[in-house]
Amino acid sequence: MSTPDTDEPAWADRRLSFGSTADTYDRFRPGYPPDAAAWLVGAEPPARVLDLGAGTGRLAGVLAGLGYDVVAVEPDDGMRAVAEQALPGRTLRGSAEAIPVDDASVDAVVAGQAFHWFDPERALPEIARVVRPGGHLGVIWNERDEREAWSQRLSELVGGEDRRAAEGRGRAPGFGPSFGAAQSLVVEHEQELDADRLVGLAASWSYVFLRPDRDEVLAQVRAIATGSPELAGRSTFTLAYEARCFRARRLAAQDRDASTLRS
Repeated sequence: MSTPDTDEPAWADRRLSFGSTADTYDRFRPGYPPDAAAWLVGAEPPARVLDLGAGTGRLAGVLAGLGYDVVAVEPDDGMRAVAEQALPGRTLRGSAEAIPVDDASVDAVVAGQAFHWFDPERALPEIARVVRPGGHLGVIWNERDEREAWSQRLSELVGGEDRRAAEGRGRAPGFGPSFGAAQSLVVEHEQELDADRLVGLAASWSYVFLRPDRDEVLAQVRAIATGSPELAGRSTFTLAYEARCFRARRLAAQDRDASTLRS
């Protein structure tokens, strides 16, 4: 079995690598629970929401379906082209470090499976610039539940870096001085899969598709789906997730001053 820790591509190579696999990403990645997505916004529809690092628009699409006024901002042309198909006229080229909207023009900024790709020193002031005082910054990660023996084997095969990142995502990220204390929420959900879809899911992970032994790893993923005792004879099965959510309120100037005095 391959060892992910030795063959994993570097973070910098992965950060903007998803365009080459945008269709695979959109087809096989799990969605986001609607109640979790709405919680991130912290306001009722039709609040104005900016999905930052929107990828193929998976989170933005959920929010649009709930009635929010959504714009999706994504730096990668390939990912953004897929998002535009689902959200025509509501995608913009931009990044967390250079957001192409006016000051205080959105009620919330959300990031699905993306906040760890941002440069916090540049991104957090830029996010604070575009969120109205009293609005929210909300981030969400889908983390695989490893309570099943086969899902443990899957992570042992592909997920060295992913497991380390997941440990950190159990804690609230730092949102900077422009935002208040972070709140958290965990929502459990499931993704229905078969062997082909599990292989497709693994092929969408940057720490797999950039590896030189990608084909070997994906063959072993298929062997998990077809040869694990727990999955034998089953045409479909479910992979459990925890949607780990964090949000913080954008402070007004007087709130920031008071917070600074208290500290």
